[in-house]
Amino acid sequence: MALGRYHTLRNIYQTLEIRDFSTLLTSSRSYSKSIANDTKCWSNSSCLYKWTDFHRWNNRSMAKTCSLVPHLTLRSISSCVHKDHGGIPWTSGDKPMLHSTTMQEPISYGYMRSVTTQAKAPAQARQMGAVKVSMVSPGIVYDPYAPREKIPFWKRYFTRSGWKRTKEELSSELKSAYAIAKLRKGGYSKQKFYAEAVGIYKEINTQMANGGKTPLRKLVTEHMYSALKNEIKQRESVWPTVYWELIEPIVKVRTLRARLIGVDKNDLNKAFIQLTLEFLSKQKFEAYDGKGAVVSGDRNKEVLVRDIWVFEKSLFHPGAYWRLCGRIKV
Repeated sequence: MALGRYHTLRNIYQTLEIRDFSTLLTSSRSYSKSIANDTKCWSNSSCLYKWTDFHRWNNRSMAKTCSLVPHLTLRSISSCVHKDHGGIPWTSGDKPMLHSTTMQEPISYGYMRSVTTQAKAPAQARQMGAVKVSMVSPGIVYDPYAPREKIPFWKRYFTRSGWKRTKEELSSELKSAYAIAKLRKGGYSKQKFYAEAVGIYKEINTQMANGGKTPLRKLVTEHMYSALKNEIKQRESVWPTVYWELIEPIVKVRTLRARLIGVDKNDLNKAFIQLTLEFLSKQKFEAYDGKGAVVSGDRNKEVLVRDIWVFEKSLFHPGAYWRLCGRIKV
């Protein structure tokens, strides 16, 4: 009788042991399978939610087996996954998969959820969103002026090409009028601007003749400064010394074109304006070689020169002033 009870209790104990061990194997296999599936969809945001849900379920399942195998951690599971692949971890066959080195260490489920849903960007990264790029100059001449030949009256109004050209010229004039109107809101005066432009024109030509590169920085844009430096270098290699003089008053100054360049579509006040001016002036020029002999020009003879320069100014930078941003060949 006692022997029969002993056999019965032993069978029940063995049955429970097998059940607990099978539960542990099932949980471990499910966990490894979930890791493999998770790496396939790592870039999918929906998989992150599935991954978090699996943590919750597996946490309850693993809690039942911790009393039997308390030393089982993600390190041992990770080593089983890495074993016998013969290549890069987290690979299956010939198809490479993402590898996360953090999976080799014990992970707190609460920490993973915090990183996924509550992690904050570094302070420097958060500040980048508030940084506003301040453009000093567009670096180009927008819609450059191109001289056109005059066409007769009959061709302008009685041919299709004449109508097209009339339409283009009317559109250009409207753009210029709008830019000038925008500029006048800031206190623009045509006479004052012309006087300032003539002063810049004279100073730049004087520094070009004297080889003065440093004073040009405040008179021109960054792109134009590089171009002028190269011109001075090339001129000095041919003519080490030149003489230049502007005969004042200047013969004629007129505005050929005005254009606005916006930098923010949500704020029309943030824009640059470019004015294309024509200078007609009398000048004296003479060039010398390394020995001081005259090789070109005549300082006693006045020459009528026509130049087309483009001046630029910011409408939203405090203390902005006019600078040369380009020259148009004539």
